[in-house]
Order: sequence, then structure tokens, then C-alpha cells
Amino acid sequence: MVFKLYGSPMSTCTARVKAVLEELNLKYELIPINFGTGEHKQPPHIHRNPFGQVPALEDGDLTLFESRAITRYLANNYHSSGAPDLLKKNDRKAGGVVNVWIEVESQQFNPAISPIFYQIFVAPRFGAAPDQNIIKDNVDKLAKILDVYEARLSKCKYLAGDFFSLADLHHIPYTYYLMATPHASLINSRPHVKAWWEDISSRTDCKKVTDDMQAAAASASK
Repeated sequence: MVFKLYGSPMSTCTARVKAVLEELNLKYELIPINFGTGEHKQPPHIHRNPFGQVPALEDGDLTLFESRAITRYLANNYHSSGAPDLLKKNDRKAGGVVNVWIEVESQQFNPAISPIFYQIFVAPRFGAAPDQNIIKDNVDKLAKILDVYEARLSKCKYLAGDFFSLADLHHIPYTYYLMATPHASLINSRPHVKAWWEDISSRTDCKKVTDDMQAAAASASK
């Protein structure tokens, strides 16, 4: 079984799915979608993702889109030998906490960090200057959210407990980009958040993904 993943190595959402595929030791082929030529808005890709976004995943005759739905699908249905149980499916309480922090990433962390990413990394590619007011507002929001994370991580090694889970993994792409900005201090000034980030970002499978992100960004800037 080889999954087909349509997306871009620079894309945070594509990277989120890649990280799960790597952690679960699943074979996949990354099929690049060229945003520069508008390939994401052409009929073949619209058939995979009607919103013209990435990623999309093909598992045989099943096609899925929306990165978090894809990661849950993979973690629920596929598990290679030696791979972590990213959802703690067999532990009702632990699994419940994993799902809480998955939602925290989606509903709290992501809405604050994604505008920062967009203004710093995406807007300039379209010839626009970063809007410093948007950045400041969302840096302030993210700081308050990370205060909650600091309190949580003072009690356990990872977000859902003393085990790495999908809740931690979902944070990797956007945080990786954040750490390349002056706002890395949001992470580094909070000792438990910093230790957590250094732990999850140093995982071998996560580094494969972030190395690909770095290489793709360097290539795009040439």
C-alpha cells in the first residue's frame, strides 16, 4: 500500500499529514501541486479537494482532504510495527485527553499562529508588506494561549500526558516556521513549552518533514 499525497513540502497542512505518515511508518508518494501555475484550482485537483487547497490523500479508491481529518483517519486505521499509538485508542481516558488537545490546537493555537505565518511568509510572496498590526494582535493572542500550554506542560511531558500523541504532532508545522522569526521568543521564554518543542521537533520522523520544508523554502526563494 502506497498512499498518494497531493500537496507542497512548504505547506503547513501538507507537512502535518507527512509527519503522521512518517511517524506511522507508512509508505507514500508526495505529488507536488504547483500553486504558481494555479494547478490547485484546476479540475483534476478540484476533484480531489473541492476547495482547491492542499493536501489531498488517496488511499486506493478513497480520496480525503482537510489535513486534520486525514491525520485522524491514518492514526485510527493504520498502525505499523513499532509506531506510536497517536490517538491512544485503547485507553478511554488518555484518548479523551488527546482529543481535547487536538481541538485546542485547531480552535485556539491555529487561529492565532496562522495569521502570523501568513503575514511574515506568504504576503511578501504576493508583493505585500506584512501587516504589523495583524502580527502584533495575534502575537498577543498566542502569548496568552502559550501561557496555558506552559501551565499544562509543567505537569506532564506532552500535551495529553507523558506520551507523544497526535495533539503534539499537529503543532509541528506552524511552530517550525514561528521559530524562524523574532517571535520564537514566544516559545523560548516559556521553559516547559521550550522543552516540549525541543523534544517533539527533534524526533527523527519530524525532522524529515521539517528538513523538507526548509529545503523547499530555500528553493522557492532563489
